[in-house]
Amino acid sequence: MSHLIFLIPIALGLGFLGLCAFVWSLKSGQFDDLDGAAQRILTDENEVQ
Repeated sequence: MSHLIFLIPIALGLGFLGLCAFVWSLKSGQFDDLDGAAQRILTDENEVQ
């Protein structure tokens, strides 16, 4: 039972850290161009001209 005194704050801290990372990625525009990444996969960059 005494282990919970250490594990609960650690779990809450890691959860808060993950939430902060997710909010930061939203604000920095990481999810703005989802269609562009899907289209880039289909194009061939090594085309012979």
